[in-house]
Amino acid sequence: MTATTKTALVVAPGRGTYGKGELGSIARLHGARFADLIANFDAQRTDRGQPTVTELDGADRFSVATHMRGDVAAPLIYTATALDYLSIDREKYDVVAVAGNSMGWYSALALGGAVSVADGFRISNAMGLNSQTHGPGGQILLQVVDEDWRPVPGLRETLFDLVDAIAARPGHALAVSIDLAGMLVLAGDEAGLAALLAEAPPTPGRDPLRLAGHGPFHTPLMFGSADKARAELPPALFGAPTIPMVDGRGHVWRRFSSDPAAVWDYTFGHQILAPYDFALSVQVAVKEFAPDVIILPGPGDTLGGAIAQSLIGIGWQGIAGKGDFMARQASDPILLSMGRPEQRALVTG
Repeated sequence: MTATTKTALVVAPGRGTYGKGELGSIARLHGARFADLIANFDAQRTDRGQPTVTELDGADRFSVATHMRGDVAAPLIYTATALDYLSIDREKYDVVAVAGNSMGWYSALALGGAVSVADGFRISNAMGLNSQTHGPGGQILLQVVDEDWRPVPGLRETLFDLVDAIAARPGHALAVSIDLAGMLVLAGDEAGLAALLAEAPPTPGRDPLRLAGHGPFHTPLMFGSADKARAELPPALFGAPTIPMVDGRGHVWRRFSSDPAAVWDYTFGHQILAPYDFALSVQVAVKEFAPDVIILPGPGDTLGGAIAQSLIGIGWQGIAGKGDFMARQASDPILLSMGRPEQRALVTG
């Protein structure tokens, strides 16, 4: 570390971040420097009879039917995230904590050193497949902030009450899946989702959006996924983290006091079956570790808004709305998205 080194929180993205614009990015950004790691990931896929990361990233065109499927999206996202993380200039940035959004937790395990980079791929790849093992249902995304990214008074509480009411009906399952600060992801079975779409109050910005190819993640409907994960991915893969990790409950897994078996149990239990509070994880991380910057590895940068909205939710360093955040980004960026070339250059040196 030098006098100019900045402290950083690194936040790993989840599903839906490797899109059309990211096709070919793994080879372009990392093919030369990380050829050995990419070959390891490719070999893991080949051993399971799956198309390799290199083949998928090198496809002639992006296919929603192929690239957005869990067993394809997960390894692509993990690879892009892990290799971006390894590209951070550690003379310029001292990573003081890591977090992740939903599937990004599997990436965070590797970034935080609780599993090896190769085993992180093994876990993400297996969970991409396992995530398709669930009861019928899916996820719906709803916006709960106004155009300045401030909470719409009462809207969140109204939605929570509606979710509870629908979930109490016979034959209906509905629950909070992911809290993204400015957005709520709600998940359930088909009856629960239909009732939500029919009865949801008006929300700002966009209409409620059914997320294509997504199961009812972070709800008890994912029990099949959790069972498969525990059977296939043993506790022996896990060790103590080398960097603090903040999970989807806002719990901090510290370096010298974390039981690897407990990390395993959380990862393939609560993390799959209960809500993932991404906003809380970011808020706890910045309050606990007071990073100078937050680094968002690729693929993409779609999680940037949720990170900003999480900071607005606690008024972090006086950031109270979208205008404040944009002004801060222009003068002294607090969020560095590696999916943006100009910000990537600041991070990789």
